[in-house]
Amino acid sequence: MFNLAILKDTVAIHPSNFGVPPEQALIVELNKKYANRILHDVGLCVSVFDLSEVGEGKVRYGDGYLWYKTVFRMVVFRPFTSEVLLGKVKSSDESSIRVSLGFFDDIYIPAIYLPQPSCFDPNERAHFWMPESELTKPHELLDTPTVGRMYIDMGEVVRIRVEADEFYDDEPGPPKALEGVAVAKEARRAPYSIIASIAEQGLGSVSWWNGAGAEEEDAMEES
Repeated sequence: MFNLAILKDTVAIHPSNFGVPPEQALIVELNKKYANRILHDVGLCVSVFDLSEVGEGKVRYGDGYLWYKTVFRMVVFRPFTSEVLLGKVKSSDESSIRVSLGFFDDIYIPAIYLPQPSCFDPNERAHFWMPESELTKPHELLDTPTVGRMYIDMGEVVRIRVEADEFYDDEPGPPKALEGVAVAKEARRAPYSIIASIAEQGLGSVSWWNGAGAEEEDAMEES
């Protein structure tokens, strides 16, 4: 789930921090810049792990800052493909289920990665699974009694498997025009999102599997 990424940067130290040990001041400045930031093809930065190399501080003409060339290791969140995670259902719509880890909310389970047969109930605003049913069409599943449905409700703890991740770098600026006609602007996408699945044995709501996962559910409640 968490990895170490090697990064390089040139960091400025304000004169008011000259009395602080350089390594300590550099870590503070790097965390200010990178913590909780998405780096393309790297992941979500969490915090500086350590400094690998620190050059000699140099003063540039026109300011009183000391500038250090640094190489450092950053703790980043980027789960690997097929990794299994525990999260909570944040919301659902017809196309997917959104899952949160508490510190990261852009995890999506598309409808094709739900256990089959399953369907979205617009009244409950939740997907449900019917493991014993031979029905496959949505309108047939929606006509079944609610007693036999296994809902994936908001706030429920689920075990998911990572299928892929996606990075987006949307360009800021005014709406673009094509031949003088304004092009509809797409909704901004999250810079980093994860696609996950619950379509296998042991995945999905932890309450589905003979009471297994009670400890995990308690852990998620505490977090």
